[in-house]
Amino acid sequence: MRAAYIEELGPPEVIRLGDLPAPVPGAGEVLVDVLATAVDPVDALVRSGVFRTPLPFPFVLGRDLVGTVAEPAAGFAAGEAVWCNSLGHGGRQGAAAERVAVAADRLYRLPDGVPPLEAVAVLHPAATAYLALFNHGELLPGETVLVAGAGGNVGSALVALAARAGARVLATASPRDHAYVRALGAAEVVDYREPAARLAELAPDGIDLHVDTSGRHDLETAVGLLAHRGRVLLLAGPGARPVLPVGPLYMKDASVRGFAISRATVAELAEAAAALNDMLAGGGLRPRALEVLPLEAVAEVHRRMEAGELRGRRVVLRVAGADGGR
Repeated sequence: MRAAYIEELGPPEVIRLGDLPAPVPGAGEVLVDVLATAVDPVDALVRSGVFRTPLPFPFVLGRDLVGTVAEPAAGFAAGEAVWCNSLGHGGRQGAAAERVAVAADRLYRLPDGVPPLEAVAVLHPAATAYLALFNHGELLPGETVLVAGAGGNVGSALVALAARAGARVLATASPRDHAYVRALGAAEVVDYREPAARLAELAPDGIDLHVDTSGRHDLETAVGLLAHRGRVLLLAGPGARPVLPVGPLYMKDASVRGFAISRATVAELAEAAAALNDMLAGGGLRPRALEVLPLEAVAEVHRRMEAGELRGRRVVLRVAGADGGR
């Protein structure tokens, strides 16, 4: 089968496109014919070795896929449209191949009528946002959440999901993204270059949950904005080493929490999948900008991603003959 894989850790140049043996499903696994896979920043972290995880070489890249069940197994019927967003780490081969074997408890049915190429584009950022908000951030209806970097893929999903859950959403973004972020449900959107005093004015009782997707982690400002028992959630910036203002943090009974979706349990991923499927079926999750390329473009897409050229854009690699419909 055709696959995009690596035989060593390194830059995008180590990515190879070629033939590998097709997988043989084991107990509890489902064989899936892949229509398309998305390219995520975490793929580059795994490929480069920044995120250390067991990798069986040759190692197929990619977390997310949409496809169809190749043969009946574990309650799935042949031909069913399915998706997965947790391949490509933890010893599991990735999604950028013509055929993959997926553990049944990591495989979810794609709702009828949802365009598969659009779906695969939003799975990873939306699942990240869901688990960040509700499992790790413990967001409740009526609370105030600040989403910094709301114009990006994860940031926009955070805004949409938090607003849908009944939270008051404040957001920072580039001015060109303000109208888009407001349309997602943000109550207030300010320029990310505005001083923190502006956010303090908009949340006089403090921020209950502060989520920054940029990886800059100005914890001095973030902790200063928190309400009593507020939470700062960290989900980006693996090289960040910010100063933590411990005194103000503990005097507010506040907390700083780390979150990486790669550490999510099977049960947590399934919970997120149910919420995502509900939103997909209702048309509530769609990519802002979608670029569809052939699998052969995988190394170039990794290079563009690391160069910061994909801001706000999702790239999907077509593996088989998906046309965006069902």
